[in-house]
Amino acid sequence: MGGTPVTRLVDALLARGVRVSLVSLCAQLDGMEEFHGDRLSVYMGPYRPDYRSRMTDGFKRELDIVGVGYRAELKGKQVIFALGYSHAVVFDIPPGIDVAIDKQTHITVTGVDRQLVGQVAANIRRLRKPDPYKQKGVRYTGEVLKKKAGKTGAK
Repeated sequence: MGGTPVTRLVDALLARGVRVSLVSLCAQLDGMEEFHGDRLSVYMGPYRPDYRSRMTDGFKRELDIVGVGYRAELKGKQVIFALGYSHAVVFDIPPGIDVAIDKQTHITVTGVDRQLVGQVAANIRRLRKPDPYKQKGVRYTGEVLKKKAGKTGAK
């Protein structure tokens, strides 16, 4: 039996004859009167405090672009990056994800699917990973990088 705990819970409720429907991003359960005990609250325990705010507000990852001439601009459902290459890098935004760009160097990726938001942010970061020597590139906001020492000139 695979899947996330929430999908396993929904499968278990469906197997018991409970009708599960999604109404305006809030789960509604019918037929719960024969479901005795608090197994539901124990099972959903770790997800309960935050799940409603995450379904309405969504998840967010923030990235910074660091480097002279490095910038991004939003055109429709594409982000055009200037990252020091000889060409502009075009990144297509998948459905269900919103991207906002502030001051051409700060990117905010938002959406309701946590895995997809993290994957899109990782794909954007992969376009130009932070350089360990000059610290230039695309990094997560607040990410601490180890700066490597360059070669010393031997005479």
